[in-house]
Amino acid sequence: MPTEDNSREVSRRVPRSQIRRRLIAAAAEEFTEHGYGAATVDDIALRAGFTKGAVYSNFRSKQGLFAAVLEERSASERDRLLQAPTRPADEVATFVAGVVAESITEDEQRGRLGLEFAARAARDPAARQAWGPLRRTQREVAERAIREVSAQSGLELSIDPGVAALILHCLTNGLSMEHLADPEQVDSAAIEQAIVALIESITHAEPERQR
Repeated sequence: MPTEDNSREVSRRVPRSQIRRRLIAAAAEEFTEHGYGAATVDDIALRAGFTKGAVYSNFRSKQGLFAAVLEERSASERDRLLQAPTRPADEVATFVAGVVAESITEDEQRGRLGLEFAARAARDPAARQAWGPLRRTQREVAERAIREVSAQSGLELSIDPGVAALILHCLTNGLSMEHLADPEQVDSAAIEQAIVALIESITHAEPERQR
């Protein structure tokens, strides 16, 4: 078990970015295994090989650390989705659907964490303060990604990009929950079909780029 002194020594040797990554990974495991309420800052820090001071100096609170866990997962999916503009227009929907389906089915920990914190935020004002801005940021980033993809891929939206982002965001969250509840029915293929259907219903090829 690390002591305060040797944890400070380790912290001086380990780059801050690596400390954050280790804490986020440890927190994801603790939150998934024990739930947000039962997981403690001490246990998270111990699992990562630090003391709780490392958590507070990097994330300020348990809520902040939880938000960072969810943001890391969202950032990974966002980076992959931004590769969509390099695809032909007729492949964009399938590519996006594949990324979303893989994110939901291959990283079920993310879905469980999202449900855990959503339930917590509904009852705890402090958790809501961390949850609300995170979700807002995710929707804003989704809107920027949708604008970029539509501008570069030859697809034109039939609705406002902000509305499209909200619909896609809500559908993705709903599919994640349904997959956790019924993975046999709501499998990767079903998720891809739902995402493709949505994208095709709100887009069409720009006339000048039609072949």
